[in-house]
Amino acid sequence: MERPVLTLGDYYQLLLRHGLLAEDKPLSADLTAPVALVSCDSKRVVPGTLFLCKGAAFKGQYLADAVRSGAFAYVSERPYAEGGAVPCIRVSDIRRAMGLLADLAYGHPSGALKVTGITGTKGKTTAAYYIKSILDAWRAEEGWRETAILSTIITDDGLERRPARLTTPEPLDLQRHLLNAVTAGADYVTMEFSSQALKYGRVIGVDLSCAVFLNIGEDHISPIEHPDWADYFASKLLIFRQAETACVNLDCDHAEDIRRSAEVCPRVLTFSRADPAADVYASDIRKEGDGIRFRLRTPRYERDMVLGMPGLFNVENALAAAAVAEVYGVPEGAVAAGLARAAVPGRMEHYSSADGQLSVIVDYAHNGMSLEALLRSARAEYPGRTLTVLFGCTGGKAIDRRAGMGRAAGALADRILLTEDDPGPEEVADICAEIQSHIAPWGKEAEIIPDREEAVFRAILDSAVPGVVVLAGKGCDMTQKRKNGPEPCVPDGLLARRALERYDGR
Repeated sequence: MERPVLTLGDYYQLLLRHGLLAEDKPLSADLTAPVALVSCDSKRVVPGTLFLCKGAAFKGQYLADAVRSGAFAYVSERPYAEGGAVPCIRVSDIRRAMGLLADLAYGHPSGALKVTGITGTKGKTTAAYYIKSILDAWRAEEGWRETAILSTIITDDGLERRPARLTTPEPLDLQRHLLNAVTAGADYVTMEFSSQALKYGRVIGVDLSCAVFLNIGEDHISPIEHPDWADYFASKLLIFRQAETACVNLDCDHAEDIRRSAEVCPRVLTFSRADPAADVYASDIRKEGDGIRFRLRTPRYERDMVLGMPGLFNVENALAAAAVAEVYGVPEGAVAAGLARAAVPGRMEHYSSADGQLSVIVDYAHNGMSLEALLRSARAEYPGRTLTVLFGCTGGKAIDRRAGMGRAAGALADRILLTEDDPGPEEVADICAEIQSHIAPWGKEAEIIPDREEAVFRAILDSAVPGVVVLAGKGCDMTQKRKNGPEPCVPDGLLARRALERYDGR
């Protein structure tokens, strides 16, 4: 799929059609001039670039640099003196404009793909990996290449493979990845849709074959994210406006509101563990070895399925994946194979001591909803064991997580350790003290150990046995975001293995 050669007039007319132009007067510019590149990065500008001025931290110097490198027009919510004589296309909403311009610049690549978008408060990454595993099992049978995935963990579009920077990429990056998938022949793309991406138009123009709504809880409520829960929920629901088929979880809070919103889609498919009337239904769920077995019923078949990962709550993610497979007509054998071998880095990683008396679970659970589900599952899967949980909360954003995670730990854990988890501009001790205030009503007091490596070793080596230790929040992350920016750290899984080796040596 080749990128089309477009003129400045093509981009100007797009903004005009969508009512985004902030001025009525004609643009004083050559609208027939070809646009070689659309960019928001002054370091990548080439002659013939249409430059986008976006972001709260944007500086006029960036525009000056872009003009010096060949930008011949720019799009902005206000003119900049640094732009000189270069025409300014003023818009009322630069974020929405950027999404539309990016889609046009890359030739609307999602129109040539089967794109599945997943949103929800918890489980997006796991569900994405389950869907990819199923699609890959199916496509392998036909001799096709692996499908693409854009997730919190990794960006793999068929041509580029690297750790992800954002849950949902910025518009120009996103459309480039979708075009790469088309070029590579990765006909199916599975991607996470964050509430911020939906709210600010980052995913405008992406045609979804399937939109998955997993669940909804409180998260990302802060002055710099969503001002309140209503805004967060409304942002999530926007996913249905660009989808052919909706897959909705009937077991989540506000399921009826979600289903009503999904009716804008031509087709709605439901899934559930509790409601046999759902289109995709799981029953007889039980732990089997290190995995989970359940009975799956879809409109096309009924059979037992084995989920290779532990965590009873992961059946919800497996049902979402099975619903998507139903939309695409994936054979039941490929669904079974995909679920059985699905693995997600940093999600429900399980480690055990040599004597079997101590189990360690590493998981990315980083909000109250996900931590509660994780701890309830640990209680159910390891009955009679002492339950230790270690976690922290991010600094400078998502402040609501401190209350939710504190309440979950206070209600469900026997022993609680608080430590760092991307503290950013805040002091770790201050974040932990605030979390402790939400644990205290349960009559428990957490041990605060700011250094995460030390905290992991203490959580494991000082645990009562038989016991289970949950290391939550970081998963497979290899950096800590501190005051001076990201700094390298040892991932929790490796720390857990080292601590268990020391335990075994004792």
